[in-house]
Amino acid sequence: MRAVNNVLQWAGVQSAPTAARLWTAGLGAAFGILAAGLVIRLWPPVMAGLGLPVMIAPIGASAVLLFAVPASPLAQPWAIVGGNTISALCGIFWMKVLGDPAYAACLGVASAIVMMSLARCLHPPGGACALTCVIGGKAVVAAGWSFALVPVALDSALLVAFGVLYNCAVRGNYPHRVAQYAAPGPARAGFSMADIESVLSQYDQLLDVSSEDLDTLFRQVETRAYRRLHGTIRCEQIMRQDGATLSPGDDLARAVALFGAHRVGALPVVDAQGRPEGLLRLDSLVSVGDEEKVEQVMDISPCIASADAQIDELLPILSGGLYHHALVVDARGHLLGMIAQTDLLSALWRGHIAEQIALHEGGKAP
Repeated sequence: MRAVNNVLQWAGVQSAPTAARLWTAGLGAAFGILAAGLVIRLWPPVMAGLGLPVMIAPIGASAVLLFAVPASPLAQPWAIVGGNTISALCGIFWMKVLGDPAYAACLGVASAIVMMSLARCLHPPGGACALTCVIGGKAVVAAGWSFALVPVALDSALLVAFGVLYNCAVRGNYPHRVAQYAAPGPARAGFSMADIESVLSQYDQLLDVSSEDLDTLFRQVETRAYRRLHGTIRCEQIMRQDGATLSPGDDLARAVALFGAHRVGALPVVDAQGRPEGLLRLDSLVSVGDEEKVEQVMDISPCIASADAQIDELLPILSGGLYHHALVVDARGHLLGMIAQTDLLSALWRGHIAEQIALHEGGKAP
C-alpha cells in the first residue's frame, strides 16, 4: 500500500473531487463558453468579413482555470485577459519579424512567459494563444495585430464577465478575495506574513496559491489543532460579570470611583438598552479632569465578541497590541460581560495544565 501511495505521490495524482465541485466546474465552463460564443455570433459587426474563428482554443483552457480553480492566482481576471492578450501580441510580433512558424513558435511562447511574468498576469493558456497566432493559418496571420483584440481579448473579457456572474452566484467569491481570519493589529502571535514570504522566496517558483491564502490556511490549522488539544472554551465561560458599567454622559469622577471599587483596567460604556457604546480604559484618565464626560475619552471602537465565540478566536486579537479587552454580547447585542488579557491567559494556562496532566496519566487531553 505504501508503494502505491509513493507512486501516486510521484505521479502527482490529485485529490478526488466532490460531486458539488464537479457539477459546479462543469456547468460553469459550459455556461461561460456558450455565453461568450453566442455574444460574438449574435454581434455580426465584430467578426464580419474577418474570416476568423469566433472562439479560439486557448479559451477552453482558460475556462478550466476560471471555473474549476477560481481561487487560483492564475485564474483571476487580469491573468486571463492580460495573459492571453499579451501572449497573443508576442506570437504576432515574432511571426511578423521572422515569418517562419518554426522559429516564431518557440520565441513566441518563451517571450509570452517572460512578458506575462513581468506584467504579473501569468496564465498557462497564454502560451497556447501565442502559438495560435503563429500556426493558426493564413487568416490568423493576415489579421496581424488585430487578432490580439478580436477574438483573443474579446473572448477573454467575455469569459471573465460571465465567470464573475456565475462564480458570484454559486460561490460568492470571485474575483478571489482572501478571507480575513485574524483581527487587525500591529502584531500577531506566532508566524507573520513576513515569515511566509521569506519561506516562499527560498523556493524561487510561483506557487498556485497566494501568500494571503496560505496565511489564512495556517491560522485555521493552528485553531483546529488548539481545539483538538484543549477542547472548546467559549467566551461566556470565562467572561467577567460584575455588572460595573458606565454611560456616555457620566462624569469621569464616577468612573474613577468605579475603577477604585472594582479594581479593573477598563469599564464598558453602554447605552440605555445595555448595548456597548465604547470602552473606558484606566490609563486614559491620567491627563483629564473629573468634570469631563466619559464619551469624551472612551474608546468608541472596542473589540466585540459573541458569547458563543471560542476563545482561540480572541487570541490573535488580544495578543496583537491594539486591544487588551473584549466586550461579550448576546445575539441581540446586549452586554453580558468582559474578557481581559489576563482572563484569556488564565483560561489558556488551565487548558495547558489539564493537557499535561492527561498526557502524564496516559489519557487524552480534554
